[in-house]
Amino acid sequence: MRDHDHVHDELFDGPDRGPGGKGGHGGRRRRHGGFGGKGDGVGPMGPGSMHGHGRGGRRGPGGGRPRGDVRAAILVLLAEQPRHGYDLIREIQERSGGAWTPSPGSIYPTLQSLEDEGLVSIDTVDGRRSASLTDGGRDWVAGHAAEHEGIFEASAAAESLGALRAELGALKEAAVHVARVPGGDLAPQAIEILAEARKRLYRLLAEQD
Repeated sequence: MRDHDHVHDELFDGPDRGPGGKGGHGGRRRRHGGFGGKGDGVGPMGPGSMHGHGRGGRRGPGGGRPRGDVRAAILVLLAEQPRHGYDLIREIQERSGGAWTPSPGSIYPTLQSLEDEGLVSIDTVDGRRSASLTDGGRDWVAGHAAEHEGIFEASAAAESLGALRAELGALKEAAVHVARVPGGDLAPQAIEILAEARKRLYRLLAEQD
């Protein structure tokens, strides 16, 4: 029998976990323009490069925790070859089977932060800004190889849990709207629908045990 309480904790109460730590450091000035600056939200490596945080991609309803460890994923991919921002987004999407697509607003600030830390070097190649690992970045990847093995598969699983949380929130909202109908005329039907959904979920669990 699986630990269903653990699944519940992961869905509703789990802390923001993931290898690689946080993606940004404050208090340091960005060099040679970097990926951000003042303006309309379009940075040197693409739209959205001026917004967001170092960790995570898209966020769920209510500003939930970020999906996936963008920092670690970037370093793992750059260990293979230099890449530009769009290439990183595409590779993460493909390697996670389409389950995780980080936004430009998470990729570009993380690249800038990694450059500030001395792990990544940003250069212009054929008119495009491309990122590659420094010696320090290669040492970091080598020292965390076991920790980040299967990072894209793990991120795909985290994405699925995030989608499930979103559906649970939407279901609760729909039930609240039904409950507010004057006279409670829809309540009996809603109860039947929810009860059937609960039974089907338990059948799904039973098939896995």
